[in-house]
Amino acid sequence: MLLSVIMPVYNEKATIRTSVERVMAVPIEKELIIVDDGSKDGTRDILKEFAGHENIKVILHSKNMGKGAAIATGLKHFSGDFVIIQDADLEYHPEEYLRLLEPLLKGEADVVYGSRFKGSGRAFLFWHKIGNLILNLVTNLLYNSTLTDMETCYKTFRRDIIKDMKIESRRFNFEPEITAKILKRHCRVFEVPITYSGRDFSEGKKITWKDGFSALWTLIKFRFKG
Repeated sequence: MLLSVIMPVYNEKATIRTSVERVMAVPIEKELIIVDDGSKDGTRDILKEFAGHENIKVILHSKNMGKGAAIATGLKHFSGDFVIIQDADLEYHPEEYLRLLEPLLKGEADVVYGSRFKGSGRAFLFWHKIGNLILNLVTNLLYNSTLTDMETCYKTFRRDIIKDMKIESRRFNFEPEITAKILKRHCRVFEVPITYSGRDFSEGKKITWKDGFSALWTLIKFRFKG
């Protein structure tokens, strides 16, 4: 198996079917691991359509525990040489997997980040963009890096980098935690431009300013944690 796609899902009835179809249409060897984090909007009924599919695993959380918890569950069940995180909300484009895999397949990188700030797409919400810029600045100051998009969903890992990494964060602070850990390990991190079709809150976007403060604290905590 070349690529394992881990898809955390929570209340994505409107987009889950299309998201799965687009992932499975990418012409590379892959498996899709869907972790439903206690959806209550009918998403689980749609996921029943994929039961028995050879390359799709569906795992159900009995209650909502957060995106980080869903990803941690997915990381216990993958079998690919590389792993990518894929949201189920159509903001990110699976058609760009090959671009993300290229530095890994060439042996040039241990981890590849898809940067929304280097690519093209729908304009950001203003305060979300400001929050991202602040978090990028803090990341680079604390970890002596030059990342442009720490909070991107599209993080792609070599199997040995991610397989045994313990994930403590339960919610959206998964992103700063995993970034802190790979930077402290001195992994070779590449960034490639990606397309981003961001949603606003009326379209189902869930991350808020509170998650920004949580991310900031997570960056600081893991910088000084043993």
